[in-house]
Amino acid sequence: MSESFPRLHARTRRFTLGVPRAFTIAPDGARIVFLRTKGGCDPVTCLWEFDVASGTERLIADPRVIAADEENLPPEERARRERSREQAGGIVGYSTDAAVTTAAFALSGGLYVVDLKTRSVRHLKTAGPVVDPRVSPTGVHVGYVTGGAFHIQDLEDEVDHALARPESSEVTYGLAEFIAAEEMDRMRGYWWAPSGDAVLVERADDSPVDRWHIADPANPAKQVTEQRYPAAGTANARVELFVLTLDGARVPVPFDDEYLVTVSWDAHGLSIVTLSRDQRTMRLFDVDPATGTSALVREDTDPAWVDIVTGVPGHLSDGTLVWAANLDGGRRLVIGDQPVTPSSLQVREIVDIDGDAVLFRASGEPTEVALWAYKEGRITLVSPSDSGVYTGHTAGGTLVVTGQTLDGEGSTTRVSHHGRPVGPIASHAERPGLDLRVSLIRAGERDLSTAVLFPSGHVPGSAKLPVLMDPYGGPHAQRVLAASGAYLTSQWFADQGFAVVVADGRGTPGRGPEFERAILHDLATPILDDQVDALHGAAARFPDDLDLSRVGIRGWSFGGYLAALAVLRRPDVFHAAIAGAPVTDWRLYDTCYTERYLGHPDEGHYDSSSLFADAEKLDRPLLLIHGMADDNVVAAHTLRLSSALLAAGRPHNVLPLSGVTHMTPQEIVAENLLLLQVDFLKKALT
Repeated sequence: MSESFPRLHARTRRFTLGVPRAFTIAPDGARIVFLRTKGGCDPVTCLWEFDVASGTERLIADPRVIAADEENLPPEERARRERSREQAGGIVGYSTDAAVTTAAFALSGGLYVVDLKTRSVRHLKTAGPVVDPRVSPTGVHVGYVTGGAFHIQDLEDEVDHALARPESSEVTYGLAEFIAAEEMDRMRGYWWAPSGDAVLVERADDSPVDRWHIADPANPAKQVTEQRYPAAGTANARVELFVLTLDGARVPVPFDDEYLVTVSWDAHGLSIVTLSRDQRTMRLFDVDPATGTSALVREDTDPAWVDIVTGVPGHLSDGTLVWAANLDGGRRLVIGDQPVTPSSLQVREIVDIDGDAVLFRASGEPTEVALWAYKEGRITLVSPSDSGVYTGHTAGGTLVVTGQTLDGEGSTTRVSHHGRPVGPIASHAERPGLDLRVSLIRAGERDLSTAVLFPSGHVPGSAKLPVLMDPYGGPHAQRVLAASGAYLTSQWFADQGFAVVVADGRGTPGRGPEFERAILHDLATPILDDQVDALHGAAARFPDDLDLSRVGIRGWSFGGYLAALAVLRRPDVFHAAIAGAPVTDWRLYDTCYTERYLGHPDEGHYDSSSLFADAEKLDRPLLLIHGMADDNVVAAHTLRLSSALLAAGRPHNVLPLSGVTHMTPQEIVAENLLLLQVDFLKKALT
């Protein structure tokens, strides 16, 4: 390998470049459209098509040939990519008609439409920079958002119409508001009717939301960015829905709950899912698009919170509802009103519904995510039986399965048609070149999923190594998975002379609702206790290899919060910490995420989970890192903790990253951050 791992890790966007993704299968299963860069270090994403009969692929659209200026993005598109954690450039998203014959995408704010048969690309004239273009199911029109207005354009005569214009600068039509995109995985704000003659459009009014300001102190001449940020306990954006017909009619679709979770508009009708502000009640409604009236179909409640499951609602060919719900201690697939999966199989998401078949992801063993199919009362494993993490798509008898295991580098994508293997869709990702030395164990009194990594040349029992805990530790994310890609950075840290321990404690997914809900009203105690428990369990398993007198911990975002929490509250266990972009005071984080676990700030659960009261306890080395342009976990978190530490007379280090957001996508920054962390840890733990 000619480049160091930190440089290659940064250049390849964590080895995601060159990996095929965003698959769309034609209804007859004959073709698969997807996105992929041409190489593992190439950041420009192209649109491709795979022919199932021949097993061959062809390039459909290349941004370099189109010659669009990738850097000239409208601010709404930059925000959308930040919310979706998109790290590549080029064609990072696209849509197709129902027949998958026409595709649309945006490049540098321009609108492009491509005929998938002839590969001819048209650049359409629009009213302004384009965000989120979506072709109508009939392929006659394309919708898009510009300047907060929702437009449609006829693809034959290219006549453009604005169906909804914002009444003020605080209003947008057709875009997901901040909370939906950041916390509910809803990245869109409009939905076409199957007939293509109407659109359900979100109107978001940000005027009730508090104004925050993000500055770049390294460039004082640069204008401050004003942002509407819904912090815990404050107002959210006001969200409304309207059915807009192509002739200009507008029908309101009222709903009472705080949050719009998702929308489904298929051959069986229009449905919306809403969630109460306290997130203990989720409601599914059928909507009459002609009148806007709604009928309650289902109401799910939970004394803690109701989980959002991606991919529902949906319908089988006869209109039977496809849903997911927590029942009898497990998250289960529900068909009609009957659960069809066992409570021991935790449903993660529904990925596709093809006629009477439902393709979904689920976990029996928490470290594994398998791909299953339900059809006619039976569930069948459709991903390989090898332990791993899998996802996929299906339509017209064609199945695409993408997966990773611990045994191989990178992911593989394989295609089958009516059960017959067709072949792979190639990945061009770079190989990390690491000798992965990971052991997956169950550790501690709660049998916590734990990974232990050693340097590639380490001989068991030959020496006790300083320990680095490398968790995320919070809700909605797992670090301990049977997939090699989950441990690349951890293995590199191990190769610098550490025994690295990664643990998923209470609050993390994969082990069922009760395990996740153990953090209700307390984001600190159970999560930190489980990291300590996993550490001691790993040391008991490898007593001659882990030196518990030299333990560091590092993390980013929630993991950064956990790292700072660890040295503040358990200095007897943790001897140094690196806290990247940490949430230090939960009153400064957003409504939907924070209130789900801690409730409203007036309920009194915030102080015990925040870090400021612990500032005077610090007596271990602590490095705080934060991007000054972070609009998710704003830099005020780190700056306020630093001020509290200074007031308490506690020495610490702060590394501000000018112009860097929550993702740290800049290549030089990402590379040097790894090197600086190793240097800090080696000095702190010697």
